Amino acid sequence: MSLRHAVLGLLVEHPASGYDLMRQFEQSLANVWPATQSQLYGELAKLAADEQVTVNAEGPRGRKEYAITDAGRAELHRWLLEERPRRRRDDLLLRVFFLGTVTPEEARGFMERGVKQMDELEEQLRTVEQNTDWGDNDLSVYGRIALEWGMRYAAMHREWAHWAKTQLP
Repeated sequence: MSLRHAVLGLLVEHPASGYDLMRQFEQSLANVWPATQSQLYGELAKLAADEQVTVNAEGPRGRKEYAITDAGRAELHRWLLEERPRRRRDDLLLRVFFLGTVTPEEARGFMERGVKQMDELEEQLRTVEQNTDWGDNDLSVYGRIALEWGMRYAAMHREWAHWAKTQLP
């Protein structure tokens, strides 16, 4: 996944300014693929240079509204359907492998922090769910599916951390 494809995906529904895209990232995609303002504007410039987006309107104070081009749609389509092996790199599990190098109390604290983090994630996702004006457009339908994955992930991680604590010496 890349920021490039996230931006293209957001522009499929309708043209948007960098500011509008940043708001969409903060309101929904931040839980999946966070981005800073400088990263977003940098990616928009690259997409424009690659002719995958175009500036279709300019407003006051240099505001630009971007629209996806046919080349951008083709790239998004290619990326969505390409078959790639899923590589898994998980900082959490790497740390778990080496928890034997800390005290059992520290290891339990690590697991307890994991539970707390998942509680916080679930609360954030519930806030997104409650504060989002869900419609029947593609971003709403598939956004809700992604949100549900996040909720289930948080529940699974919390359950696993509780179990893992029982396995510690």
